[in-house]
Amino acid sequence: MLEYVNRQGSDCYKWDSDEARGCLPLWVADMDFAAAKPIREAMQRRLDHGVFGYSIVPQANYDAVASWFERRHGWKGIHRENLLYTTAVVPAISAIFAALELRNQKSKITNNKSKITNNKCTRLRVLTFTPAYNAFFSCIENMGCELVPSPLVLVNNRFEINWEDLEAKAKEADVFLLCNPHNPTGRVWSREELERIADIMRREHLFVLSDEIHCEFAFPGHAYTPFASIVIDDTDFCVCMSASKAFNIAGLLCATIFVPNKELFAQINHALEIHEVNGLNPFGLVAQVAAYNESEAWLDELNALVYDNFCFLRDFLHEHLPMLQLHETEGTYLGWVNISALGMPAETFCRELAKEQHVLFNPSEMYGAHDYIRINLATSHEILAEALERLENYIKRTK
Repeated sequence: MLEYVNRQGSDCYKWDSDEARGCLPLWVADMDFAAAKPIREAMQRRLDHGVFGYSIVPQANYDAVASWFERRHGWKGIHRENLLYTTAVVPAISAIFAALELRNQKSKITNNKSKITNNKCTRLRVLTFTPAYNAFFSCIENMGCELVPSPLVLVNNRFEINWEDLEAKAKEADVFLLCNPHNPTGRVWSREELERIADIMRREHLFVLSDEIHCEFAFPGHAYTPFASIVIDDTDFCVCMSASKAFNIAGLLCATIFVPNKELFAQINHALEIHEVNGLNPFGLVAQVAAYNESEAWLDELNALVYDNFCFLRDFLHEHLPMLQLHETEGTYLGWVNISALGMPAETFCRELAKEQHVLFNPSEMYGAHDYIRINLATSHEILAEALERLENYIKRTK
């Protein structure tokens, strides 16, 4: 059912951009597999219609989202009046920041509990775990917000939350931007961790914006917990999600925002209109319905392959490159590998590896960290094996 596709020459960024041409690209976080057959068939039916004008979101899309998250993840209570549609999660985050900034400025003037004295308004302060998905940094900067980083700490080869630091930083911030599961470390936050996060943010009056685009990827022994399933107050959070990452349909531009509070719903909807990211691709809409309603078996097969590739990466490094450390990964389709033993900055390492062995990984500097590379495992076993052999060749030649 899962079909590897040679994407070279298809004008895809991962394979055909200037820096990727001629390389094995295990970097950009999309996949080298054809979308599930039901998705392609649904798109073909829409194509056969022959007209591709402006679209509305039909009830089928709302129903598909609600049904999927309830039956697969036990998240009940998603209704049409809670869902906003937009082009992608990153534009959604930017629009939400804009809505929260307006709300925040008003509340700092009128709320006696404000963290800002003398009624002075400051830009929105966004707390997030680091390392972080690189677009988090660009969203925060581009929207004129202030970054408040809370670095994760490595404990027994596993990234953990520094609770003391998180509580201290929460006193300095307005919004907590959560990545659940976490990119790039691959942590799948447990229910207990999310409950503790929610308690801290509630106590310090922080709004939680949870990016859950990687929610469909959890390795055996781990399970994704929707942040919405553990919170009580509907005024202090929203969730961004999309079928794009799991079903390899990112280019179709379709994402949803779960906003349980009516007033905030209207504010975010207005921000989406101002930023002009509320117009949707008709193919994205039909693809989302087919993904959630008919493509679960395809996703299960994909998850099995990604986990097999992770195990292969772990075993290969252990046998051939023991100086590199693959940290414990619980989900996503991204390997996070420590290369500090090589004594070379990750950016330099990735640049030289691409130049000499024509393999592309992401250096950790773009995620606000040092000494790591991020490896995309959502490709064929053969491509991964070839890339790792080239990695071994490069390291042995430069030692």
